[in-house]
Amino acid sequence: MKKALIVTWEKFQDHEVIYPYYRLKEARFDVHIMSNVKGKIFGILGTNMDSDRLLSELADPKTYQKCMNEYDFLVIPGGVKALEKLRQFQPVLNFINEWNEKDKIIASTCHGAQLLISARVVRGRNISGYYSIKDDIENAGAKYINAPAVVNLNIISSPHYMYMGEWMGAALKVYGDRLLEQKKEAE
Repeated sequence: MKKALIVTWEKFQDHEVIYPYYRLKEARFDVHIMSNVKGKIFGILGTNMDSDRLLSELADPKTYQKCMNEYDFLVIPGGVKALEKLRQFQPVLNFINEWNEKDKIIASTCHGAQLLISARVVRGRNISGYYSIKDDIENAGAKYINAPAVVNLNIISSPHYMYMGEWMGAALKVYGDRLLEQKKEAE
């Protein structure tokens, strides 16, 4: 079964967790949310989602490796308050860095680009993110692109939740194209 992981923190941007969660479920992914707390977590607008995994699992080598092997699609939603906390948690930065080295799909939107910057995976890439972090993206060595969905190898990024459909559509297309390539190589 296809498995997706959404990494976030309390006070996430509601749209940016809810939409990918249900869009991935629609695409028949088993979707898990990993956060700083287990159980109900609340977005900045007050909606809630169920977090079934703890970020602290990434601090333990066994569960870290299990997560790395278990999932094949990573979502990094935004929310400035959530990302300011999340980007200070080194195990998640290590996880994203290794995930990227393994060339696995990363779908990032809005302030999620801050996590990509802190994980040091943007240099030399075309990356989108919220307009207020354009300088941060460029100072990290990436080219800032303000477009609904920016595809650069395994990273699919978007600047704002108004583009949820285009962003997730592009990420799922890249994922599907890669599955087709793997199937052809196996034949």
